[in-house]
Amino acid sequence: MGNRYAYFQGCAARQSCPELNKSTLLVAKRLGWELVTLECGACTGARDLIEAQPEMAMVLNARTLALAEAQGLETVMTVCSTCTITLRQVNKMLKENTSALERSNQELSRIGLRYNATVEVRHFLWVLIADYGLDRLKEQVKRPLSDLSVAPYYGCHILRPSDVLGFDDPDNPRSLHNLITALGGSPADFSSQADCCGFHMMTIDENRAARHAGGLLVDAQQQGADVMVTACPLCHISMDSWQPKSERVMKRKIGMPVIHVAQLVGLALGFSPRELGLEQHIIRPVEIIANYSR
Repeated sequence: MGNRYAYFQGCAARQSCPELNKSTLLVAKRLGWELVTLECGACTGARDLIEAQPEMAMVLNARTLALAEAQGLETVMTVCSTCTITLRQVNKMLKENTSALERSNQELSRIGLRYNATVEVRHFLWVLIADYGLDRLKEQVKRPLSDLSVAPYYGCHILRPSDVLGFDDPDNPRSLHNLITALGGSPADFSSQADCCGFHMMTIDENRAARHAGGLLVDAQQQGADVMVTACPLCHISMDSWQPKSERVMKRKIGMPVIHVAQLVGLALGFSPRELGLEQHIIRPVEIIANYSR
């Protein structure tokens, strides 16, 4: 495959934690990828819209896919696990269900768009491994992540359901592990690495969500991790932005830095912590900033 992608930023990486979007753009440029940002791409609905208004969710996400297709782009690349699963679920339905595709196109015709179901949706992590290749990535590493123990946090939306996602083994995922190793770091296995972060629980029970996210962080910490890496801005919000609340609810100090996969790659490629926005995190990775600053 080529190195030209429709880039779907999503709303969380663009607004709530823009340093993740910035890091993705820096890494992509360094690796020679051409990202065509879908500036008009709307929020996918974060799974909730599919439950409440499935027809609306279908058309909304068909619009995003049609925007990429209209520019002759074969792949929509995301940096958010929830965006990935939502877009892939809708795309799968549109490719397999002629009636659904016709209904979507009837609505899209009102704004001059049509979707011919030729686009694929892939996460940044998948593009990095399957398209670019880890051996090739190793050649680009300027600052190996030696002596850095990294907890690979997959969460749920990049793994399950496997018939929609299918890149990694949902019971024994290895993609983040392999990436960490390729960058010179040491993966720190922990038992809850494929559990949900609890983001969607926040609007129902904040304390329960905070306690759940805090438990994941403590689990990783007990396995000797220096930092946790995620593939999703929503997981980042749950475990970085909400970590002080987790500490209050659990009545214990945690202090576990959480970074996005693009930031981890960026460090190994030689970008400074400031360029990658690590100083903007709620839990600042003090040791990483000190060790990797230029």
